[in-house]
Amino acid sequence: MIKFFAGPVAGISIGLNFVQTLGLTVAGMMTTVLIISSVGQAWALHQRRRRQAKGKPVFTKRSRNIVRFFRRFGMPGIAFLTPILFSPIGGTVIATQLHVPRLRIFLHMFWSAMFWGVAMTTLTIRFSHLPFFHR
Repeated sequence: MIKFFAGPVAGISIGLNFVQTLGLTVAGMMTTVLIISSVGQAWALHQRRRRQAKGKPVFTKRSRNIVRFFRRFGMPGIAFLTPILFSPIGGTVIATQLHVPRLRIFLHMFWSAMFWGVAMTTLTIRFSHLPFFHR
């Protein structure tokens, strides 16, 4: 659930087939998305209050870059990069803090999980002959 690319590697390493590996990889990401998006708004509000109490600026260079990226590419861009760059937790937190509705988060993260799940599982199977998979 934490690192998306570990799902296909673990699945193939223990002998699961393509469909089983893909299903468990997608289920792991979507479980994370469901949990984080459920508690995300309350957590985001807590974080904002904590930053203000410490006298830190609400907007940092990093947060401005994220907002700029979101304005340019929207939720599909965030979802596309989540498995490979942000991790399921990070991408969902970003989307939640940008006030994307939960249903939109869930739908975009699902197609992203399917796309990257198929890609990563296919690559993992393709290179499963390497010694890394046979420990």
